[in-house]
Amino acid sequence: MADSPTVTLSSGTIRGSAHGGIVRFLGIPYAAAPFGENRFREPQPVTPWADVRDALEFGPTAPQVPYTGATGELLGSVHIEGDDILTANVWAPADATAAPVMLWIHGGALERGTAALSLYDGAAFARAGIVFVSINYRLGAEGFSVLENAPRNLGLRDAAAALEWVHREVPAFGGDPDRITAMGESAGGALVAALLTRDDSRRLISRAIIESGPLEAQTAEKAGRVTTQMAKRLGIRADRESFAAVSPHHLLEIRRQQSAGSSPLGGAPGYQPAIDADSMPRSPHEVLGRIDTPLLIGTNTDEYRLWFPPEALSSISRLKLFLATLALRIPRRAVAEYRAEWPSASTGEIFGQLATDVMLRRAMTGVARSRPATTHVYEFAWPSPVRDLRAAHALELGFVFDRLDDPETQRLAGPDAPQALADEMHAAWIAFVTTGDPGWPVYGPSRQTRLFDETSSTVAQRRTTGLDLLPG
Repeated sequence: MADSPTVTLSSGTIRGSAHGGIVRFLGIPYAAAPFGENRFREPQPVTPWADVRDALEFGPTAPQVPYTGATGELLGSVHIEGDDILTANVWAPADATAAPVMLWIHGGALERGTAALSLYDGAAFARAGIVFVSINYRLGAEGFSVLENAPRNLGLRDAAAALEWVHREVPAFGGDPDRITAMGESAGGALVAALLTRDDSRRLISRAIIESGPLEAQTAEKAGRVTTQMAKRLGIRADRESFAAVSPHHLLEIRRQQSAGSSPLGGAPGYQPAIDADSMPRSPHEVLGRIDTPLLIGTNTDEYRLWFPPEALSSISRLKLFLATLALRIPRRAVAEYRAEWPSASTGEIFGQLATDVMLRRAMTGVARSRPATTHVYEFAWPSPVRDLRAAHALELGFVFDRLDDPETQRLAGPDAPQALADEMHAAWIAFVTTGDPGWPVYGPSRQTRLFDETSSTVAQRRTTGLDLLPG
């Protein structure tokens, strides 16, 4: 294929780039810019273009405030100006024909992140014969406010529109629209789970991968707390007309003020998907256990160590732990089991492990145990030498994408992470996308789990005694 390959889509022709047998097309709009008259509306169709459109650079990033402090040193960000934030990026083998497809949805707590991060480069997947697609979607107030007279879960609706775009347009890149694997991490994993609750989206997904993704959605009242508090700060009603009259930049500033002084242990509420008849009729943890979509799902051993810096962990007393367990209705017996499983852990670390399991591992395990469909479970356990992060949240991404040399990976993993582990994980994800079998047994009654570490193994799921005592 030429160095400047072109592809014709339903909206017009685009020009990309080619290198080493891989073609790349960046910043392709899958929906119209969600500003002006389109603000706080469902994603609208793209206006077709007549001339060949360059697809050589990533599209604008969704409005967001970068991570700050210690977290900002570990998690990078990219800022690209512009309004056309609803874009997709494609990496494909130059000779692809009916190739399997991977749709990647980035994380960032629903208010940060972008597909333009170098860590999310899809070339390694394309070299393996996969058409890799990544997307941006609306974040924060623009994407997950709960407003009167406005659709809910707009960021999720963007992801659903992007999935429909991939299904419609991916044959032009050599992809098979009937072999789409949706994959996401953290908030991106939550959006993959949410897509699987929708009949219209689920029929387009052949397989799914969820990495450290929260599976429990909230009522509109609970998900709307952040919006209600912002409206009070602004002195306006929490409705579409009032929020649309406030600039995106000012909403970000109000959110920054709202979050100032907050910590993972308390403070301002965060954005969460809202249960909604039109966009997400039920919480994913209630749906995933009953559908037949093959699933690869897992968590990291020490997720909490990204969220809770050492000073926060050291400040957690036995009284704070006791009060937290009361609030979360965690029985004393469960706490005792966690202490037995982690005999050398501090009180703060016990709290962190409980928080990890309440937020992620409890629902994941419940889903895996009840599913009638093929389910493969993993635990990422390799301990990073950086800042005693151990196997923290998001650490596995550099291994999955086979990007250990990337600066974004090295922020979390350091410069000497084991390439053999990246080779293993990357190959497992490729195998799941292409064949449905990542290389270890299904979860099943024996709770078989792949433990990824310097030396990986397949074991019965670890630390289940206390986990199974947590309230559902």
